Amino acid sequence: MYRFLFSSKWLGYLLLAAIFATGCVFLGRWQMDRRAETLAEINRITSNYSAAPVPFAQVKDQFSRLDPQREWTQVELKGSYDTAGQRVVRNRPLNGQPGYEVVVPFRLDTGETVVIDRGWLPIGNDNPGRPDSVPAPPAGNVTVVARLKHAEPELQRGAPDGQLASIDLAAYSSQLGYPLLTGAYGQLASESPAVPEMPLPFPKPSTDEGTHLSYSLQWFAFGVLMFIGFGYAARQQARNAAIDAEDAEEFGDAGFQHSSAPAARRRASPRKRKNATAEEEEDAILDAQGY
Repeated sequence: MYRFLFSSKWLGYLLLAAIFATGCVFLGRWQMDRRAETLAEINRITSNYSAAPVPFAQVKDQFSRLDPQREWTQVELKGSYDTAGQRVVRNRPLNGQPGYEVVVPFRLDTGETVVIDRGWLPIGNDNPGRPDSVPAPPAGNVTVVARLKHAEPELQRGAPDGQLASIDLAAYSSQLGYPLLTGAYGQLASESPAVPEMPLPFPKPSTDEGTHLSYSLQWFAFGVLMFIGFGYAARQQARNAAIDAEDAEEFGDAGFQHSSAPAARRRASPRKRKNATAEEEEDAILDAQGY
């Protein structure tokens, strides 16, 4: 009954179904991988974001090469800001609004210099392309608590004087003319003494895993449905073939007994259907006999 499945046409249909299902599985696994990455980031935020700050001496190496598992760790730093080295970073949206981030070198009492991102500023109304004002950091000795963040890659675009295209610490260091620890920077959590004017603080990163799981399940379901559709089509083909075989057998017998019946009339004979009434069967026999 299902021998037609070995025909070139149906083998082609099966191949297309397999290719489509393979693509669905690939997309479903891609969404699962993205979900795993999101869950790992959520775990880092949950573990590190609000944990007690650790002294700089314990995580000094992280400012040279940041372990992804230590991102968002709070670090306590003591030293002073280099106000002359302050820059704003362009194209930094926050909550859908365009703006800037303010970065300042922070020279530690131990002699090293790290970069602190003090917060966000909206675009200016007075001078296009610049914030209206940039709040100055506190002068003198300062205690800073900052969260570790990865340095950013260089972007293939420039920036006006006093601005950066990204938090590319190596490029920033070359502008300043003295070395920075270039593996990570600190996103400000608090500083003491405080100053009256501050950039806007950063919100806590989202811990919503998103829709990756539902999307992956949908892609897997699409792959399964493709084979279900193939099976349904094959079943319908087999049923139609069985009906055609029954019709051919019935009308073949009638044609053998009444070979004088016109061929056109035989071809025009109505197909016998399952559960036909007695009257329909009688009409079919008469038609086959040429009456």
